Amino acid sequence: MIGIALGRRPYGCCVPDFSPSALRSARVRAGLTQHELARLVGVSGGERVSVWERGEMAPRARTVSALAIALNVSVEELLGIASEAPDLRALRRRVALSTAEVAESAFVSTSTYERWERGVSSRMPGVDSLRGMAAKLAVDQLAVRRAFQLAVKNARHA
Repeated sequence: MIGIALGRRPYGCCVPDFSPSALRSARVRAGLTQHELARLVGVSGGERVSVWERGEMAPRARTVSALAIALNVSVEELLGIASEAPDLRALRRRVALSTAEVAESAFVSTSTYERWERGVSSRMPGVDSLRGMAAKLAVDQLAVRRAFQLAVKNARHA
């Protein structure tokens, strides 16, 4: 702890660009207590989450990924990175998933999902598909809607 207070972090310890305020905002939006979030990501007690939210220490990279999934946000959001709106392919690649894995979470065939990703189908996926993709891609449903719309727009302008 003293090393961290002095600006030194043990090798492999923590994510240096972690945003404490982004974590707190995402947790509050999700309606979770610090203790509930700690349980979801497999750390002991809400005290750890409190320490992260106060910026006294940052979580490890794998914990940031678990936090993003538990809070249904992107890792980039927890790192405070403003990014351009991604399309479906970019969302999928961020979390290193295959089209088949995302298709399964959306309850559709791989070919249907691939048409969505290419922007060939302009019909918005249903609520269950959006919810499943959002969970699998570690983003909210609005981000999936926007990514789908961007894929369609890009296909029209290609």
